[in-house]
Amino acid sequence: MKLRQLPLRQLERHLKPHTKPSSLSLHLTRQLSSNLSPAKFSTSYPRRSNSKCKSKYSRPYSTAVPASSLLFGQPVHETHPHLLAPGELTPGITAQEYHERRATLCESLPPDSAVILPSATLRYRSGAVFYPFRQESNFLYLTGFSEPDSLAVLRRTGDERGDYVFHLYCRPKDPKAEQWNGPWSGVDAARDVWNADEAGDIGRVEGSLASVLNGVSKIFTDAELTKYGTPTKLGNLVRSAAPNASTLPLKSHINVLRAIKSPAEIANMRHAGQESGRALTDAMRQPWKYEKDLTAFLEYQYQKSGLDGPAYIPVVAGGSKALLIHYVLNNGALDDSEFVLVDAGGEYGTYITDITRTWPVSGKFSQAQKDLYNAVLRTQRSLVSLCRESANVTLDKLHQITENSLSDQLRQLGFDMSGDAMNVLFPHHVGHYVGLDVHDVPGYPRNVILKGGHCVTIEPGVYVPDDERWPKAFRGMGIRIEDSVCVCEDNPLILTTEAVKEVDDIEALRS
Repeated sequence: MKLRQLPLRQLERHLKPHTKPSSLSLHLTRQLSSNLSPAKFSTSYPRRSNSKCKSKYSRPYSTAVPASSLLFGQPVHETHPHLLAPGELTPGITAQEYHERRATLCESLPPDSAVILPSATLRYRSGAVFYPFRQESNFLYLTGFSEPDSLAVLRRTGDERGDYVFHLYCRPKDPKAEQWNGPWSGVDAARDVWNADEAGDIGRVEGSLASVLNGVSKIFTDAELTKYGTPTKLGNLVRSAAPNASTLPLKSHINVLRAIKSPAEIANMRHAGQESGRALTDAMRQPWKYEKDLTAFLEYQYQKSGLDGPAYIPVVAGGSKALLIHYVLNNGALDDSEFVLVDAGGEYGTYITDITRTWPVSGKFSQAQKDLYNAVLRTQRSLVSLCRESANVTLDKLHQITENSLSDQLRQLGFDMSGDAMNVLFPHHVGHYVGLDVHDVPGYPRNVILKGGHCVTIEPGVYVPDDERWPKAFRGMGIRIEDSVCVCEDNPLILTTEAVKEVDDIEALRS
């Protein structure tokens, strides 16, 4: 078994000093760390040895600064034990899992290949006011490193699993810049905390990338190498570093990995779904006069429950505004005689949940509201029950089933379902994949047979225009009922079950 494939072990509470390692021992030994020892360290952040593979040598260390006193660009266990357990690089996801992801990706690629992943960039709202930074999803999935101005390179080095080299270029520590912009982790931490085999200054990447890519014939990347027919800065860098290498899309290779969620990923999504569902149920208990107040309540509940915050800009649509699928102004008044449609979910560890609930503002369904709502609910229940591997269905097949079911239900309520009626009343697809992104793994097809570990949304809806073509009692109503669901072998795992959706349960919340 290769050293890099061994499981993580907790370090001894205090490191023991050793002599300086030889270059050979450093070359042969690859340790996976995910948090610093509670012992004191200098800012060189020494790497730790795997307890099952103790070498005679390890890096020297000093006892200048307690690890818990150091500042990083993102939480680590020593500084944020309330957010990260020992062994985790991001909430719920260990250093070992990040290594396994890299190993699996590199194993799937041809010999003499490399992967190039630029980080996301900081986006500005206006002037010097910036948006909260959000790491590019594939970069985060493979590294766990959540800082801008970074570049990850994975170089396949052999035919066995784990034969790869992980290079991570990032900003070096800069006390003056950090005084103004907040802390970042630095090059040493990229190696010793985030387990890069080689780490370097992003400002000097031009001088080293050629040696990293020497001998590479295929480069897999989704980075923008040209824009309007002109090479970008990264495109020029890649071309000069590997002029003879061909560039190929990475998306299809990494989507296959990201589409099937690990138990840790599912646990994160279940936690996000559980707390988000509770927040929605709490919202249904209360009367609301304005969309903005309901929006603020949900965002506060996400933060209060320990989630990272909203997973996306919510839809809080009163009355006929629910017919606008992505209405996000959320600034209107609510009418007791109408529905409010809320599409809102939180995220945890950057894993999201996607939920929609529709309920009467008054807390009590009229007969027409109940009839149309139950038509959507019956369809949604039947579809959720099919989110199992044994059903042998795809998202596209579930969409066909949705249209047939809704058509039958609506005919019984007096709707004329001829012609383009279904496209008018139900204009969107019934589901999409969820994970690190709300619409996860973009480009991953909906005609793939759902397998265990696929996580999807099931969200049938009916949106009735105020038009004489439709029964008068239902005009202006918009209803969507959505759950995030993890596909299992014989039974679905509903990730958002805490958000009530039965008519009797909704009405009971205010009784």
